[in-house]
Amino acid sequence: MNNLQLNRAQTTEIIFSNCRRSVCNPPELPDIKRVTIIIILGVTITNHLSISEHVSGVIRKCAQSLHALKILRSHGMCDDALDVIYKAVIIAKVLYAIPAWWGYTAASDRQKLDAFIRRGVRFK
Repeated sequence: MNNLQLNRAQTTEIIFSNCRRSVCNPPELPDIKRVTIIIILGVTITNHLSISEHVSGVIRKCAQSLHALKILRSHGMCDDALDVIYKAVIIAKVLYAIPAWWGYTAASDRQKLDAFIRRGVRFK
């Protein structure tokens, strides 16, 4: 009608479900892949609306960046520059889209994020 066609090669389907109830899923559509984890605008969401994998991925990436900052410090970079890089890189990664996914975090995810931020503050 509007000359729009669905690109089936790039289309995925996710069915959100309650982990406490077992619900019969509808049949799979041909040529459309069904997934349990999807990345929407850089935020990883599972089919149970869990953000644990996103939090773990963010912490893993930020830990790598924090290690790089430690190496820069050992090579003599000044503390002011390290502070600017820390805020621009690590804090920005943690805060990206946080209003969208914070409500779906579990208490353990929040503890992991708090522990990582405390470790970063000790670094500074």
